Amino acid sequence: MSQATVVNGKQDMEINIGISAEHREKIANGLSKVLADTYMLYLRTHNYHWNVTGEHFHSLHEQFEEQYTELAEAVDEIAERIRALGHRAPGSFREFNELTSIEEDTDQPKAMEMVRRLAVDNETVLRTAREALPACEEASDEASIDLITERLHTHSKTAWMLRSHLE
Repeated sequence: MSQATVVNGKQDMEINIGISAEHREKIANGLSKVLADTYMLYLRTHNYHWNVTGEHFHSLHEQFEEQYTELAEAVDEIAERIRALGHRAPGSFREFNELTSIEEDTDQPKAMEMVRRLAVDNETVLRTAREALPACEEASDEASIDLITERLHTHSKTAWMLRSHLE
């Protein structure tokens, strides 16, 4: 049975989902990094969707739109999982910038360089997600494992599809 505590006159219910507070914090920290990388990849992909030019404009414009749409949904799912674990999801650009492994563009790349950078960034998210997985497995947090497994599948496929443009 969950117990309630009173903080500043408000009743705060303790979380009792079968995962210890220590494990929930570790998982939330890992997912926060996945969230930051996913959000930064979303921003880059959306930017490239708007600014791609050249002979592959149409196909890349559409492909980037599919990718940033999927990433926007993923950002929401990851943030909601962090909240379900009882932690605050990072939500500012400053927080994302501190947590991410993806560097911002300082230039305006040509179309195939956009593709290359997005392939690299998808692989970066894959590595970040893999780093978050052991804490989920240690806590038997199947919901977070499932979320990360889906991200691994999606980013692996996206990186492969992007790399295929470069061959």
